[in-house]
Amino acid sequence: MTLFIKNANVLNGQGELQMSHVWVEDGIIKEIYAAEMTADEILRQYGKGHEVTEIDGEGKLLAPGLIDMHVHLREPGFEHKETIATGTAAAAKGGYTTIACMPNTKPVTDKAEVVKLILDKAEEANGVKVLPYAAITYNELGRELTDFAELKAAGAIGFTDDGVGVQNAQMMKDAMKLAASLDMPVIAHCEDDSLVVGAAVTDGEFARKHGLKGIPNESEAIHVGRDILLAEATGVHYHVCHVSTEQSIRLIRMAKSIGINVTAEVCPHHLILSDEDIPGMDANWKMNPPLRSPRDVEACIAALEDGTLDMVVTDHAPHSAEEKAKGMELAPFGITGFETAFPLLYTKFVKTGRWSLELLVQRMTADPARVFRLDTGRLEQGAIADLTLIDLNEERIVDPDTFLSKGKNTPFTGWKLQGWPVLTIVDGQIVWSEKSTTTSA
Repeated sequence: MTLFIKNANVLNGQGELQMSHVWVEDGIIKEIYAAEMTADEILRQYGKGHEVTEIDGEGKLLAPGLIDMHVHLREPGFEHKETIATGTAAAAKGGYTTIACMPNTKPVTDKAEVVKLILDKAEEANGVKVLPYAAITYNELGRELTDFAELKAAGAIGFTDDGVGVQNAQMMKDAMKLAASLDMPVIAHCEDDSLVVGAAVTDGEFARKHGLKGIPNESEAIHVGRDILLAEATGVHYHVCHVSTEQSIRLIRMAKSIGINVTAEVCPHHLILSDEDIPGMDANWKMNPPLRSPRDVEACIAALEDGTLDMVVTDHAPHSAEEKAKGMELAPFGITGFETAFPLLYTKFVKTGRWSLELLVQRMTADPARVFRLDTGRLEQGAIADLTLIDLNEERIVDPDTFLSKGKNTPFTGWKLQGWPVLTIVDGQIVWSEKSTTTSA
């Protein structure tokens, strides 16, 4: 397919929006033209002999496709929550072109055949690229390491027991040694189980007000500190999942300053909400890590700004309405994220002037690609044509009934946001469009 995207704003090398036309051929960005040359002139000059699909960008932002390195697609085993087909559809609607799915499925993604199943299902779906993680230990029980070499050969991109922390330090050190020998990353859910049993929210104002056991900040930071030392000893690429506390950030910043190979991620909800925002015992506000204090929120924001935290991920975690209806103490942890992430962050940080648009786009595209060595996340001549078109001016109310995800569990219902994706392209193919914006030339 040959695509010609005309009249779109792209971020230039100075972080400024520049009206441009983009020519895509065989899944590759062949040329980016300045708007001084009209779209009609380009079509006359270069369109001969091509069947061209023309897309009018109408001044909207054309950005690299968003990359989410922490998602839950639930399949196999939990298809009532989400399937690979519904999850990738939701991702495409959110502007995502590459997503990495966690292994806490049923069966757990701890064998090559499960990795292959996920890749096959993704191939059958709507085109969004799915990169599976494999488990560190069989059944994520922390007792026996999986066959890392076999899992890598099957297509796994890293190893994690996400959903639970690896409690045994020797097990984690052995995992890091093995991963390092294969030039693979270890991705860690950092949580000391002895400090969190029976707790549903952070140890803060909301917990005290409602008489709930709280999850303390140190339950996360203890594992971060331990694993940084193990990463230094083994030389592995160590990546910290969904950072939420000031203490964890201090440790990560220190580790980076002395050259330890540690990277880290943060979720939109930990940048926007604190435990003081929780309106009541509504489990749509229950996630793990939990919403922390306003001080932790500010620490996360500052750390993303200075690069201590490398990227934004959603931790997209769909659940059924029946599961979430069990209430704050009994419902499962997690909220959906694909379809609200960009507009939430654009409205909260770019529209208010705290962040540049360039910073937001970089943390959601180029930076995850850099950390995980992906050949995506760029909008330049010769790059893979993974792209998203975003209407920065469109204002919309968050309505879970419009989600393509099976999961409607979000704390952002009713929020008025700007910056909604309207078109998503993977390898030069349109995989989702808000409306019919294309014509053949």
